Amino acid sequence: MKIIVDAMGGDNAPKAPVLGALQANEKYGVDIILVGRGEDILKVLQESGRQELPKGVEIAHASEVVEICDDPANAFRRKKDSSLTVGLNLLRDGQGDGFVSAGSTGALLSAATLITKRIKGIRRAALAPVVPTGNGGAVLIDCGANVKCPAEYLLQFAYMGSYYAQKMLGRENPKVGLLNIGAEPSKGTDLQVEVYPLLEQAGREGRINFVGNVEAREAVEGAVDVIVSDGYAGNIFLKTMEGTGLFLAREIKKIFLKNIFTKLAAVLVSGGLKDFKKMMSSSEIGGTALVGISKPVIKAHGSSDAYAIQNAVRQAMEYSRSGMIESVSEHIDLMRLDFSEKNQE
Repeated sequence: MKIIVDAMGGDNAPKAPVLGALQANEKYGVDIILVGRGEDILKVLQESGRQELPKGVEIAHASEVVEICDDPANAFRRKKDSSLTVGLNLLRDGQGDGFVSAGSTGALLSAATLITKRIKGIRRAALAPVVPTGNGGAVLIDCGANVKCPAEYLLQFAYMGSYYAQKMLGRENPKVGLLNIGAEPSKGTDLQVEVYPLLEQAGREGRINFVGNVEAREAVEGAVDVIVSDGYAGNIFLKTMEGTGLFLAREIKKIFLKNIFTKLAAVLVSGGLKDFKKMMSSSEIGGTALVGISKPVIKAHGSSDAYAIQNAVRQAMEYSRSGMIESVSEHIDLMRLDFSEKNQE
């Protein structure tokens, strides 16, 4: 297997992407293509004590970089020799099994959509992170790629999220919930009210395991395996979870540093604290899949360190092997709005 890594994407590029990719090469035995300015990549190698590229690692030179200040929708067109554009072209042409980037989310989404293309029949690709919940994690789809969504987008998100939970999380019959402000079908904006009967119909026919609306509190407690949302509400949900996790971590640390007795207590529960920190860390997961794109594309966090990139490469490998893209392609007819409306007649 070969994974293409954007060596110039992210706040800590090129150091973090290069070292993270090398760590993945060493740990998982995966072949790597580092895409970016060759001289910068070689400098990172030399600074890390490596005099030559390890076996299975190669460089694809790209002279330009998509900066965070660039227009996301057009940056990859204007910078045709950017690491983002070159890397996705390699993926499209079959020279790699997956692509990882910690660069601009908007630019990556636009470039992946127009270069690698969406799965035929999918209206919009979605960001689908696995968020920590009481049941071991849930797929949140969408979390920001599509701020304004018609009902068909959310219908497709529900199917794609369900397949993702099956293939990537090992959930046999994943529970799908529509993120909302109450359990009743009449709750929410026009979008939630419109999509609810479509999801309910899919549930009655056994195509997804739709359990109804789910409030944010219940979702965090682990009521569902898939949280379906438009990108606006989903992003607020995700950022609130991230902020809450950071806040709790700081407050717990303060409690244990109060005096000698609390410090001793901290030693006794250090294993549990480490597990909690690991559960809340985005670095452990590595990144977010762009679900609906015809090839595996993983968006790593912009502030990713080498360890996070290593895990993003692992995630790209798992996603490539999962059969997720094939499942979506095989069931695309079920995911169209005209199919659902026809079945309701």
